[in-house]
Amino acid sequence: MNHQKSDGWSRREFLGTAAIAGTGVLLGLRSEAAAAEPPPETTRLRLVQRPSICVAPEYVAEDFLRAERFTDVQYIKKQGPKEIEPALASGEVDISLHFAAPNILRIEAGDPIVILAGGHIGCFELFGTDQVRAIRDLKGKTVAILELGSSQHVFLASMAAYVGLDPRKDINWVTQLPADSMRLLAQGKIDAFLGFPPQPQELRAKKIGHVVVNSMMDRPWSHYFCCMVTANKDFVRKFPVATKRALRAILKATDVCAREPERVARFLVDKGYAANYDYALQTMKEMEMAYGVWREYEPEDTLRFYALRLQEAGMIKSSPKKIIAQGTDWRFLRELKKELKA
Repeated sequence: MNHQKSDGWSRREFLGTAAIAGTGVLLGLRSEAAAAEPPPETTRLRLVQRPSICVAPEYVAEDFLRAERFTDVQYIKKQGPKEIEPALASGEVDISLHFAAPNILRIEAGDPIVILAGGHIGCFELFGTDQVRAIRDLKGKTVAILELGSSQHVFLASMAAYVGLDPRKDINWVTQLPADSMRLLAQGKIDAFLGFPPQPQELRAKKIGHVVVNSMMDRPWSHYFCCMVTANKDFVRKFPVATKRALRAILKATDVCAREPERVARFLVDKGYAANYDYALQTMKEMEMAYGVWREYEPEDTLRFYALRLQEAGMIKSSPKKIIAQGTDWRFLRELKKELKA
């Protein structure tokens, strides 16, 4: 029997999506505040699809976005920050969760992007061999990254600077694809690797290396956002109502990820955003707390912290004050914090 629907979805995909939509109704998918607002100035919204699944709220948000009257919701496939950043800057993508520290580099470079809110903490983990027991042990060691300027590189450079290392001189950086980096770590041919979900889950399952830093548990990293909601500056200027509605949808989806990890994991697999259900479920369960802090943590604290670290690492010259003034807009978040009280 053919269980395919006319639009190509399988029965499992339909049920997984329905489950997420049902959760959305419980959390106020059609809020009174949204109904009282004018419609969005544009009904098209473009977001990013990328390999990391820590940005699950971006995908779960689709039904919320449609409830916010976006009739054309598109997910543009990108392979990593080096593709996401120009897409946000050029307006190819309107809004996306993106990593805090690389955002700062792009703001200083003059990219027309603006940070609207914190997303979640704790998605990256540093794995090392037996020779690496602390961040300071990276001195003189070989560390694999996707490329210079990648999220791995920027976060690790800031971590190294925090403990007094000079990432430009003290670490031997080599560029490898993540799958190759994990294999080389298992073989002892590199000393450390910074992973984003589902990479840490796979490393633990295969007993490759050991966790040196877990940014969801270990201070100071656990006190700051990893991913932040970032938008194209022209989109925000032209479409403020659409911006608020889009941000509301993403923040509601973040609440779903915190409350319904099993449903979200199944949704990610059924929609093709994740390949392995066990890794997706482990990620969602481990990040329940990480998704629940967007109301509590101050996003400016994250930008101050990482801007100082990147100054120490020699990667930027701008002050935290300048980064915040040039690349943030908190007005929508302030309104939504009042509206979406726990």
